[in-house]
Amino acid sequence: MKTLFKSLICTLILILGASIQSEAFASVAEDYITVNGIVKDSQTKKKVEYATISIPGTTTSTISNVDGEFSLKIKSSVEARELVISHVGYSSSHVSISKGEQEAKTYYLSPNDYVLKEVIVQPALARSIVEEAVSKIEANYSPKSNMFDCFYRETVQKGKRYIQISEAILNLYKEPYTKGIERDRVRIFKGRKLVSPNQKDTLAVKLMGGPYMSVLLDVAKNKDILLDKEMLSSYEYTMEEPVNLDNRQQYVISFRPAVVLPYALYFGKYYIDKQSLAFTRIEFSLDLRDREKAISQILIKKPAGLRFKPLDVNFLITYKVQNGVSYINYIRTESQFNCDWKRRLFKSKYTVLSEVVATERDDAPAESIPYKESFKYDQTFSDKVSSFTDEDFWGGYNIIAPTESLMDGVKKLKKQYK
Repeated sequence: MKTLFKSLICTLILILGASIQSEAFASVAEDYITVNGIVKDSQTKKKVEYATISIPGTTTSTISNVDGEFSLKIKSSVEARELVISHVGYSSSHVSISKGEQEAKTYYLSPNDYVLKEVIVQPALARSIVEEAVSKIEANYSPKSNMFDCFYRETVQKGKRYIQISEAILNLYKEPYTKGIERDRVRIFKGRKLVSPNQKDTLAVKLMGGPYMSVLLDVAKNKDILLDKEMLSSYEYTMEEPVNLDNRQQYVISFRPAVVLPYALYFGKYYIDKQSLAFTRIEFSLDLRDREKAISQILIKKPAGLRFKPLDVNFLITYKVQNGVSYINYIRTESQFNCDWKRRLFKSKYTVLSEVVATERDDAPAESIPYKESFKYDQTFSDKVSSFTDEDFWGGYNIIAPTESLMDGVKKLKKQYK
């Protein structure tokens, strides 16, 4: 069955859990410098969200948040002299840094407009380009096992108010792209959470999300989602205007359902490097035109009498190229839905957001993650981590910089416990 969500589970049952910290991880050195900044469009001065910020010659990286802000911790032992900032549609920017920099700076990216003047490829070729890109996955993606340090964040909002904020450092093990995802595993190193103590915020609903999405949503490896032969034939493809990413031209190919199946399909776009034919970015959203199909696909469990209506279910996956090899970089899922009880007048709108960014990589791991230590697809993340306490909880680990609204949400949730 070509459905994705039955194995991607998060919960809105708000229960305080026990703390977790694996002793299998070496501690991060305290000796590091921090570079803070905000990424903006050089022409419009608008903030650029989800830009990749990395140190050349290393595996250290992070992304900017929805406010364009980032914070990157760099070990002092790394002779870092510059940052590389990149985003689709912009020319990559190389900016110098110096030790001791703590004050946030503004970094500008210049739109790469000349690419858009190129003649658009005929639509008839769109599917053949996607098929050729699929055939080149084993050549373009890692032929080795890799162990990643990742930062994970999961938030739940009721209206505009945060009712749950959970974060963690994950360890993600991936086998070569010549193999499937069966032995890919993820475990929690350390994590924390804040949940609303208000009983009115408790909602016993299970749906997609959780750390295991770092395994399942690697679309280039888990082809069952979109890229196996059966799924490729279920869509129609259209060439869009090409764009630039990391100073390389990208095909942009949109896709939409072409057939009716017993389960919901997706609308989305592939970004494919024109030289290597590697997938660099994949955006897609669940087809909600048949709501019953969509609900059966994303809803794992709900109380009797609760009416559930999905409004939007979106995904973003990006890959980062290093030395000619593509690696998973960032995965984001966002769901919006309404819930209300029968015989009650008012309904509530919920937004569930999960995101994971790979911040470090070891391409010669000594061993995999033992199964008993791994996070299982049917487990609930918020039940596995402790409450917010230590202000320097992350130490030298890189994270996605919190937005202003998220920091405000943390403060408000903390006040409820005083």
